[in-house]
Amino acid sequence: MRTLQRRVKQWRALHGPDKEVIFRQDAVAALQGFSDFTHPDTAITILGSAFPHLLYQFRFAYSGWRSVTVVQGGESYAALASGLQRALQEAGGSPMEHRTDSLSAARNNRQNVWTDAYGELCAHYSMTPTRNNLGQSHVNGVVECANGSLKRRVSQQFKLRGHRDFDSVEAYQSWIDQVVARLNRRSHSRFLEEQLALQPLPNHLSADYQILHSKVTRSSTIEIRRVLYSVPSRLIGERIHIRLYHDKLMLYAGQCHALTLPRLYPAQGENRTRRIDYKHVIRTLAAKPQAFRYSNLRDDLLPSAVYRQLWQCADQHLEKRDACKWIVTVLRLAFEHDCEATFGERLLPDALAGQFPSITEMQAGFLHHRDLDHPSPPARAVRSSGCLV
Repeated sequence: MRTLQRRVKQWRALHGPDKEVIFRQDAVAALQGFSDFTHPDTAITILGSAFPHLLYQFRFAYSGWRSVTVVQGGESYAALASGLQRALQEAGGSPMEHRTDSLSAARNNRQNVWTDAYGELCAHYSMTPTRNNLGQSHVNGVVECANGSLKRRVSQQFKLRGHRDFDSVEAYQSWIDQVVARLNRRSHSRFLEEQLALQPLPNHLSADYQILHSKVTRSSTIEIRRVLYSVPSRLIGERIHIRLYHDKLMLYAGQCHALTLPRLYPAQGENRTRRIDYKHVIRTLAAKPQAFRYSNLRDDLLPSAVYRQLWQCADQHLEKRDACKWIVTVLRLAFEHDCEATFGERLLPDALAGQFPSITEMQAGFLHHRDLDHPSPPARAVRSSGCLV
């Protein structure tokens, strides 16, 4: 077998078909910028919860300078536009060409044309859109190899850091920026040279969001990209204008900004998910608390594990009607007095022991604290018709 393989290999070298030749290119300053998305090798958490995400990377072909943006969701146009514009703002200019692989966010591969939104984005920055050939990863090698070096450096920095938990997405992005800044030190002198040749940036950013419209249902919800969101009940019946970013939704009633919501994505293997905020509907729910028990949003209305435990205890120890009224009152007081976390933790030990303060006692307690925080002014003595008033 080895003899046959060796002779076939020799025959192919002497008489076989021609092989593809790689023609290495000389990079020209400010000519090309490359974009790509990559999955991080290391899982991270935000406040202890898993944070699925991608890393968008932009890199100049000449200097090797790069910018990395944390992206939630998939390889969407909003993620591409947000990361690209952030990179160009950091660089202080734009290249002549922008190259991607066959991203569906940038190109309609069935019709073999650029999408309108991506074409407008490139035109806004005076860049010519280009892409590498299908299945030819080496054509996009400037950024493909950079993905590997980025992930190796991130992995090393996590080992030095000792843990992979962050307080917020912003804190994680700031940490990634520090890692990238160390990588960019290698290309600092060439980047300064390239900066001089970059095209000037326009005076304003291009839209890095998609525009959608939705009518708020009688349940005070909207459904966007297979995710059900609650909104304030005052918006029921309104047709709202939505700016869909990769990490948030901005809602407008007419021309006025009404609300900003964090964007959610269905988990892997799930078709749908929900983001329900009890604060949006608690006043209506307080007027008819018995609707809580069989609401199809009941579990989503409870804001944390502490409140889910409170409901389980109340449901076990109180009459059905009293249990609903008690938990809804707890939610209303937590909302009105802005003490969701502390109030729930204060009630939980007694609830686990089967003890539940009455609604009147809880309300009186808040009134007492309010009087201590904002005492009434002392009565003024005023004489009128010889009497002390």
